[in-house]
Amino acid sequence: MLLEPQLIVILILYLAVEAVEQFLLMLNLKHLSRHGAEMPPGFKAHVDAAILSKMRDYTVARGRFGRIEAVLSTGITILFLFGGLLNWLNNLIATRGWTPVISGVVFFMILIYTNTLLKIPFSIYSTFSLEKRFGFTNETLSLWVQDLLKSLFVNTLLAVFLLYGILWLVMALPDMWWLAGWVFILFFTIFLLYVSPYVIEPLFNKFSPIEDAALEERIKQIMSRIGLKINRVFSMDASKRTSHSNAYFTGIGHVKRIVLFDTLLSNHSDDEIITILAHEAGHWKKKHVFKMLAFSQVVALIGFYAAYRLTAGDFLTVLFRLDIPSMHAKLLLVSFIGTLVLFPLKPLWAYLSRRHEIEADNFAVQLTQMPVPMANALIKLGKDNLANLHPHPWFAALHYSHPPLTQRVQRILAAKDNGLHESVLSLKK
Repeated sequence: MLLEPQLIVILILYLAVEAVEQFLLMLNLKHLSRHGAEMPPGFKAHVDAAILSKMRDYTVARGRFGRIEAVLSTGITILFLFGGLLNWLNNLIATRGWTPVISGVVFFMILIYTNTLLKIPFSIYSTFSLEKRFGFTNETLSLWVQDLLKSLFVNTLLAVFLLYGILWLVMALPDMWWLAGWVFILFFTIFLLYVSPYVIEPLFNKFSPIEDAALEERIKQIMSRIGLKINRVFSMDASKRTSHSNAYFTGIGHVKRIVLFDTLLSNHSDDEIITILAHEAGHWKKKHVFKMLAFSQVVALIGFYAAYRLTAGDFLTVLFRLDIPSMHAKLLLVSFIGTLVLFPLKPLWAYLSRRHEIEADNFAVQLTQMPVPMANALIKLGKDNLANLHPHPWFAALHYSHPPLTQRVQRILAAKDNGLHESVLSLKK
């Protein structure tokens, strides 16, 4: 089957994007093979040669697994969009006699369920083979199945609500749905930020107040110095699934809830935990979440308007040889093309995120005046999570939302000697 020149251009562009991803991944793995045995400055006290080798092997294993998954995903995408399966599915749904809104919801839910089904073998291998080989997995098969079913249930509810709302707006407001849809998504995102910690997250993990009252009081005191009220500090039972460590804030506004992985509590000192949380407080104080949300919403608004313009006619359905010009098929094609158009923005997005991480690191040092415990905390997190200590700069530029770990540690330790200090009063401004 011959393709139109415009469709060939889109196919070539898609293959080019995937080729860039594969090239950078290969470059990253080769870079690691050359430098993986080198001990970065400041790491020797916590990382030995055996751990360094394990870090390298884990990154290589994850990278090779990711390459296989990406190649299969590319093949399925090409077969579906360019090989006629999209037209077959579109025709199948169109002959049911459903309303455009119901047809669209069913169309997208079939794709969501199919994608979930196709990813199950990869998830099983990743969880019970790859992650287990490196000592991360504590999850049982029974728990994995429970998580899968819960995820399907929650994702179905959210997806159906979201899809029905968007498609209803498309039908009800044919000339203004792009603006109404953008507002709907914005409020939906804010709604999830509010309800997720109290409704969704407890479905998967148990949250208990931390038992160390002295640590909790110390956390509340240091956060109050910058105007942040902590209502509770919780421990999450992450260890029942994994030995990875983390911590995060939840809540909107000045009142926050802190969640610490139980693995973090067992492997880090109080000073280290304080510096990790001070880093998270830096994101709040510097309004990073708001800035990234605002930036993403500007991009989303432009995307909604572009979708409105591109779906106004039948250009896309003719180009992709669809027999029936359904709105849901057009929206899918716009989404696919949008990922290609936005790909050049990935380095910019990653760069802005890394800038925010540096600002949060600096804030934490200034607030706590404990650069050494903070550096030790990051080194331990890198060790516990088997982070790549030697990423290729090009790979990091495209994919890393945080600066490479070795750079963060060196910058923080340099603060001890360079006097990276400010008064708490200046931090409260």
